[in-house]
Amino acid sequence: MTKDLKKKNVDKEFPLSSWAINNKTTMYVLITLILILGAGAYFSMPRESFPEIKETKIYISSIYPGNTAEDVEKLITDPIEDKLKTVSNVIEITSTSQEDYSIIIVEFDEDISVEAALQKVKDEVDTETASEDWPTFNGAKVEPNIFDLSMSEEIPILNINISGNYPVDKLKEYGEYLEDEIEGLQEIKQVDIRGAQEKEVEVAVDIYKMMAAQVSFDDIINTISRENMTMSAGNLIASGQRRTIRIIGEIEDPEELENFVVKSENNNAIYLRDVAKVSFKDEDKTTYAREFGEPVVMLDVKKRAGKNMVAAAEQIDVIVKDAIENIFPQDLKVTIANDQSSKTIGQVDDLVNNIIFGIILVVTVLMFFLGFKNALFVGFAIPMSMFMSLMILDLLGYTMNTMILFGLIMGLGMLVDNGIVVVENVYRLMEDEGMSRVEAAKKGIGEIAFPIIISTLTTVAAFVPLGLWPGVMGQFMIYFPITLSVVLGSSLFVAIFFNSVMVSQFMTIEDKNMPLKQIVRISIIFGVIGLLILIFGGSYRGLGTLMMVTVVLLWIYRLFLRKWSNSFQNKTLPRFENLYEKTLRRALKGKMPAIITVGTVVLLFIAFMGFGASVGSQRTKVEFFPDNTPNQIIVYIEYPEGTDIKKTNTITKDIEQRVYKIINDDAYMHGDFNFLTESAVSQVGEGAGNPQTDGGSAAEMPHRGKITATMREYKFREGADSNELLKKVQEDLKGIYPGVSISVEKDAVGPPAGYPINIELEGEDYSELIATAESMRGFINLKNIQGIDELKIDVNKSKPSMQVLVDRKKAGELGVTSGQVGQQLRNAVFGAKAGVYKKDGEDYDIYVRFNEENRYNTSAIFNQKITFRDIASGQIKEIPVSTVAIQNNNSGFSAIKHRDVKRVVTLYSALAPGFTDAGAIVSKIQNEMQGFTEKPDNVKIDFTGQIEEQNKQMAFLMGAFFTGLGLIFFILIFQFNSVSKPGIIMLAIFLSLIGVFGGIVATGSAFVIMMTMMGIISLAGIVVNNGVVLLDYTQLLIDRKKVEHDLEDDQYLETPDLLEAIIKGGKARLRPVLLTAITTILGLIPLATGLNINFFTLFSEFDANIYVGGDNVIFWGPLAWTVIYGLFVATFLTLIVVPILFYLVTKFKMWLYSKRAAKYSAVNAIGNTME
Repeated sequence: MTKDLKKKNVDKEFPLSSWAINNKTTMYVLITLILILGAGAYFSMPRESFPEIKETKIYISSIYPGNTAEDVEKLITDPIEDKLKTVSNVIEITSTSQEDYSIIIVEFDEDISVEAALQKVKDEVDTETASEDWPTFNGAKVEPNIFDLSMSEEIPILNINISGNYPVDKLKEYGEYLEDEIEGLQEIKQVDIRGAQEKEVEVAVDIYKMMAAQVSFDDIINTISRENMTMSAGNLIASGQRRTIRIIGEIEDPEELENFVVKSENNNAIYLRDVAKVSFKDEDKTTYAREFGEPVVMLDVKKRAGKNMVAAAEQIDVIVKDAIENIFPQDLKVTIANDQSSKTIGQVDDLVNNIIFGIILVVTVLMFFLGFKNALFVGFAIPMSMFMSLMILDLLGYTMNTMILFGLIMGLGMLVDNGIVVVENVYRLMEDEGMSRVEAAKKGIGEIAFPIIISTLTTVAAFVPLGLWPGVMGQFMIYFPITLSVVLGSSLFVAIFFNSVMVSQFMTIEDKNMPLKQIVRISIIFGVIGLLILIFGGSYRGLGTLMMVTVVLLWIYRLFLRKWSNSFQNKTLPRFENLYEKTLRRALKGKMPAIITVGTVVLLFIAFMGFGASVGSQRTKVEFFPDNTPNQIIVYIEYPEGTDIKKTNTITKDIEQRVYKIINDDAYMHGDFNFLTESAVSQVGEGAGNPQTDGGSAAEMPHRGKITATMREYKFREGADSNELLKKVQEDLKGIYPGVSISVEKDAVGPPAGYPINIELEGEDYSELIATAESMRGFINLKNIQGIDELKIDVNKSKPSMQVLVDRKKAGELGVTSGQVGQQLRNAVFGAKAGVYKKDGEDYDIYVRFNEENRYNTSAIFNQKITFRDIASGQIKEIPVSTVAIQNNNSGFSAIKHRDVKRVVTLYSALAPGFTDAGAIVSKIQNEMQGFTEKPDNVKIDFTGQIEEQNKQMAFLMGAFFTGLGLIFFILIFQFNSVSKPGIIMLAIFLSLIGVFGGIVATGSAFVIMMTMMGIISLAGIVVNNGVVLLDYTQLLIDRKKVEHDLEDDQYLETPDLLEAIIKGGKARLRPVLLTAITTILGLIPLATGLNINFFTLFSEFDANIYVGGDNVIFWGPLAWTVIYGLFVATFLTLIVVPILFYLVTKFKMWLYSKRAAKYSAVNAIGNTME
């Protein structure tokens, strides 16, 4: 290779940035376009707290009223499961069979779309329901409902409570008005009314009158269904006209039913009024709702998946206000509770403020390192990259959620890296080599374009495996790597195209004194405009304040900061660079390289061992997901299955009073204002289920109640701790009502992972499974293991039931079948649907059953007569039920649960207040369980739930970490055409873990599997970035020295020149490496510390709303601190250990390939000027 060609390789330009510099107008237009589109994306993107999760789960719910759990399992669940177990792509089938209801959940793998999975399940279920022996109800086949479900569609986004001095019917009417209006919004999926019943027409039969008149249930049902109908009889053609014949028979008022003739024999007509009473009434009570203990009609509003929660809540607010002003009476009270949108806005705004705070800190630091103007060049890259990222994310159809915003914050420190390297390198060429702006821009970017492209690729490579995250957790967390990749890609684009243009046009090496006249002129213009906007700007007054603050900052910079910045650049920084140079020279002398390398590796082992010991001693807790501060405190109340709703309601009222007494304690009150709790609502029956465990279930729940207390936003709580409130409620409700299961929980954060303690028992004999579970519960409770809240069993055999045994022989002799006995009893108690009453576009069922005084009277029910006409004799026969059947009371299963077609019972518990390490508690349980001797051989025990998910995710994250390292390694081999340099950078990544584990052990903070592992992966990307920039520039200096001495590519420099190149490379890259570390740390500091400043209200209302803590710091803090701890050590590694390793590896190669080691006339000693 000729010397000229070699020189061209070491003094190169990058074509794309040179093109951008030559076409600056095009770049300015592109900059403007991205700013406009990015700002538009920021304002238009839907806001939500966490990303929506669309699981590949299909739900099959079947309602079969009047049947026990065993019957529902045998007739509905088992046949459908048998069909589904052969379907391809199925991972797991779980089901619950309970009284009147079956729900089956089919989970598919990631290789099939939700739509395709839904169709597969529909096809199989349709095949099964088409069979002749599929059960029927009210004369029609039981129709399973097949649907997919998003968790966001299951949890209400808000409740609307309606109360006042009106009958429930009237309140429900007002609720239905709001229901119709709100369901008209495209964002809303459905609105459920709680606390009020649907109406029905009840035909309450008097058993004694019916028997006296020799009328049967069938007579009544058939009469109503045949009389109450309108039908077409075809067309009559007469006189050239075609008339449609229509028979009008439908009733217009329920009272008309009383005049129906049920039976007529021997000219003796028996009317329905003779044997029954007709009433248009509420259905039997299935729901109660209250707000702060006062009865209300409550609307549960649920949004559609993928729709904008904030926009929906705003529109609902408008609808409610309009109804209050124009439709509803003035004394009607309408309140909105549990509004999740305000918390979402708060969380999103806090993260946006964290980004602004981070930008201010980063630009301030840059100003001291690079000067005001150059800091602005790099600072300019931040909003440009952010807006470009938002524009791309909006095009991809993503929402503005905390995962994406944290990706932006995480990228804040990283994205300035490329800008720093570009600006700093151009600045160095202008200052040290006296180049013009344009030449320095072209050559400066040419020197580092390929390294920053490779370093960006390697950083992205660290996150690529996270993009392949499977399952629900993957859907939840995937936004983080995608956002970071988009941000880094945007920052690379900005650095190469936009930064190159800006520095080629405006960079100066002297920080010229801004003329006083110019500052005064700018101050007057900005100050006057700002003042006018502040006074007359209305909602834009914050912009006026910002302009005035800019004037103040300009004067502060002119009078103070400029001097300090120049002093730092001209005095402090050179001193620090000289100190670094001396330190590096000392570190590269004699045996020091080997000593430092061995010492660092030993430190890594000490950090690992220290971490292991800390985890073993329980000082360092291992958590699966960050433990959140409660935003909702939810009390789940459960009586044994079969408890009447009125009894459940009574106990719920008592519990409400206890909860409200704690919530409204004087410590949380300012007069009548509660600054901690925003709202508290309770539900009994429908709507009282737990969305985490009962998702998709439409079963009635008369034995269940739920109290939900919603906290105010963190910033308005005046330092009150909702965790303490949760503990107080838990302690107050522990064991106070024997036989009532009370569970006090907080709102779940992140994707569902099951209970932290979840023990599953599998077997065929369900009674044996329940008995074993009860023995296990007693055994574990005796061991008094700390951290278990309360062990519960998800099913029991205490559901009261009554068995009726038909004497087949006697019944056969009397001409009665078991089916007739069963149907007679069913009609008497449950009732039978005899038709529909239509009114105002609504359909109301007509039900025939015994009147209330006889319906629950055992004697009346079993002494009633089965009336039928004997086919042989033609005579009417009346056979009392008690003649052919006997009954006895017993208990049945509350529910029967399956997992993969096998019967299962689950023993579960939340963690006790103050405990977060589920793994440690489960390990203790597993150890104690070795002494459990009452387990039958045919019962299998498995620890599932959160622990199962935790192990699965930990395995994936470890795999992702090493896969990312593998990708980085191959990219680096491509960059350096060498194995040794990538090997050095890989070693630096592992050594940076000293900081991570050392920091966790030193501070005693928890190792949060999901967040800490993601932090380590993020750290790997940053360490690689710095290592690439440092080693690539050092190699460039070595190549230039080779050109100077006319050496071949595979030859090695003499040791003095090699050392000089390493030291010069380290010194030249000191600022970029330091700035990368400092800017990344500062970008994360607001989130790590939880310091929140609201810049919007600061400028618009002169109130910064400063507070420390909140949901964001709890959720993201562990990840932020992982990166901060790691970067402190990684910066030392990059600046000292990486050059040492490079030196040692090169010296080893020179020894190995001694013939390639060049010998030429060198200078006398290290550090002297070269000839």
